[in-house]
Order: sequence, then structure tokens, then C-alpha cells
Amino acid sequence: MRITIGLAQIYPKLADLNYNLDKHLDFINQAKSKDVDLVVFPELSMTGYQVQDLVPEVSMYADASDPIFSQLLSASQDIDIVVGFVHEDHRRRFYIGDAYLSGGEVVHIHHKLYLPTYAMFDESRYFAKGNSVRAFDTRFGRIGMLICEDFWHVSPAYLLWLDGADMLILNSSSPSRGLNQSERLGGTRWVELVNQTYGSMFTSYIVHCNRVGYEDGKNFWGGSSVVDPDGEFMTHGLYFDEALITQEIDLNQLHRTRARLPLLRDERPGLVRRELGRILNDNLG
Repeated sequence: MRITIGLAQIYPKLADLNYNLDKHLDFINQAKSKDVDLVVFPELSMTGYQVQDLVPEVSMYADASDPIFSQLLSASQDIDIVVGFVHEDHRRRFYIGDAYLSGGEVVHIHHKLYLPTYAMFDESRYFAKGNSVRAFDTRFGRIGMLICEDFWHVSPAYLLWLDGADMLILNSSSPSRGLNQSERLGGTRWVELVNQTYGSMFTSYIVHCNRVGYEDGKNFWGGSSVVDPDGEFMTHGLYFDEALITQEIDLNQLHRTRARLPLLRDERPGLVRRELGRILNDNLG
């Protein structure tokens, strides 16, 4: 099966839900005109990143009762969508969330697991931590989603791989950091190396959408990409500019790569569970 991925590398306006909704609908319509099957937006694409004390004002319930979220659901009738937003659950807790929408329905919601508090980040002051990482079934096969910092810890990606995900979707609001001697930012190079490593190590497609623009003196670098199961970039490197990036992928590549490199076949999760239990017991002792 061949499908076309759209990476909506947008510049959201901080805390302006109506503006951001219009931008999402515009990019979704662009994607439809290019026969995109799945369009992916960045982390917190509906709100911008530095929402801080505005979190309760920009949060959404992930169902048709929310007047803004309901329009995203309607837009997903004939194209699958991954959107980033502030999710308010039934207990009035706020999460950095991703929703996978298809056929007018919410297929899956992922809550960000790791909330950075180092350097310029202070996410745990405003958000609750997610407590589960699950792969889920779509019309394109089984998929897993992770948000920014989640991907820099190997365990969530590994768990999604074991849970059957053949495509890992990562979205981020990654700011520019670390100037070096090359044309790329140091942080950019590191993110790209991680994406390639996961593609080859998990013999899976890695789809990454990062935002662009400025907020509170921070610049976001974009560089959205698709890595194939051999760890090779299919598309990457459009930095700093707003764009809809499209890439066709061939899901049959999973068969070819895993026949040549049977890492999934030979993985030993029972060994991992046993040794992890030992390590946890030793640390508790």
C-alpha cells in the first residue's frame, strides 16, 4: 500500500484558537487538493507553545461538544489528521495532547509523557503528565504517536514498536538551539540523528512535524521529515519556513526491510521485563 503523508509545518498564533483553526482548515484543504491521505500538524498546533497561564482558556474537550474541535472532526471525514492541542479531561486536568482523527471520529489521543523543566522549558508547571503509551489501528495499519520530549527517551518508542506500530508519528515545538560550524543548528542535527536511528533500529517509518515561527524570543526551526525503515531520509531539511511538505511512502518497504534485517523477529521482550524487574528491585533495595 502506498500513502501520501502531509507535514503541515505551520506558524500558529499564540492562544488564538480561531486563527489557528482557520490555518488548520486551510492546510487541510491544501492537503486534500494534493491527494494527501494523512496530514500531521506540530505539537500544540492549535494553541502555540508558550500558553502557560492561558492553559485553561485554550483547552478543548476532544469531542463534538467543543465548537472548535468539532470542525476538526468534520474536516477528517475524507482525510486523516493528527492535531496538537491542550486537552482537558473529565477530571479537569490539562495535558499536551495529540489527537488522531479519521472519518469524523477520534481514533486515539496521546498525552505527552515527559514534560521538560530544563533550560528554557517549564512544562510541568502547567500540564499533567501522560501515563500510557499505546499503538492504535488506522486504515493505514498500526501507528504510534509521541510528542517532542517523549521521543528523546528510547522507552516510549520501543514500547510502541513492541505494541505493533509500523509508523511512529512525532510532532514537536522544538526551538532553535546550539549554533555550530555547520549550516545547521546543533540541536537540529541531534534531532535528525535520533529520527534516523529510530527508523533503522525499529525498522519503521518515522514521521516528524516540527513548527516554525517565533514566540517570546524563541525561534522554531521546522525541518519536518520522513525517515524510511532503512533509516534513510525521504524528505527533510526545509528550515524556518511555513510549508505543506508531502511525501509518498510504500508500506511494502516494511516487508522488504524486515526480511533483510529481522530485528523485530529477534527482539526478546521477556528478557527486558526480567532484567528491568531486577534493576528496579536492586534500586529499591
